[in-house]
Amino acid sequence: MIDDLLSLRALVVSPEEGLRGLFRQASSYSTVPIEIIETADADSACAASADGADLAYLDGALPPVQITRVTSALRTTAKPAFTIHLAVGAAVQSFETDGLAGKPSRPEQANWLLERSMRVRLPSRVLVVDDSATMRSIVRKTLAATRFPLEVSEVGEGFAALKLVRESDFHIVFLDYNMPDFNGLETLAEFKREKRRVSVVMMTSTPHEELADRARAAGAAFLKKPFFPADIETVLCGFYGLRALNPKRG
Repeated sequence: MIDDLLSLRALVVSPEEGLRGLFRQASSYSTVPIEIIETADADSACAASADGADLAYLDGALPPVQITRVTSALRTTAKPAFTIHLAVGAAVQSFETDGLAGKPSRPEQANWLLERSMRVRLPSRVLVVDDSATMRSIVRKTLAATRFPLEVSEVGEGFAALKLVRESDFHIVFLDYNMPDFNGLETLAEFKREKRRVSVVMMTSTPHEELADRARAAGAAFLKKPFFPADIETVLCGFYGLRALNPKRG
């Protein structure tokens, strides 16, 4: 997915030259060309927003009124940027931006956030694996109702999922646990054995916490059926480098 992007424009708004420098340095290691537009305050950020941006990172150290001004200005552009509030420590109670992320303090953290954030600008390829056609349809509709751009495929069992993931470049797999012949944990273990670079979300109606613990220990997120678009958005936040999405931004 990231390889399909030709270039990216990211606005970094921070009174701290050090933070702006982290993003500048991170952009040099990026998998795609990134133009970093650095501004120190709302006035310069609003002026820069007229030229458009794909992403905008707003330092939580800025006064709230400045963050509101910049996000409002960015929303008026022809192609609004995805805005991210960079918070220090625990998540803030509310925020004006589209999403909330941790404020990087090292170049590798800024690079990780930049690489993850890119994913909101181009559809991610998703595979839904469930032996129930009805449940696959429900998951498809739920995914379509999220705010993330997703291209969804589906299969009915674990062996078919392994074959597709081997042949195609999927980024996320929504994987049912209770499937015949090859269950979700076994499929997940095979992904790990083959070192597949795919994010996995385990789904189940089984009410055992032990299953959730095993899935998480294997590196998967976990969803208990039934679930809703907000639940899926929550588990996807990590894939996009976010702590949370703004519930008011649909």
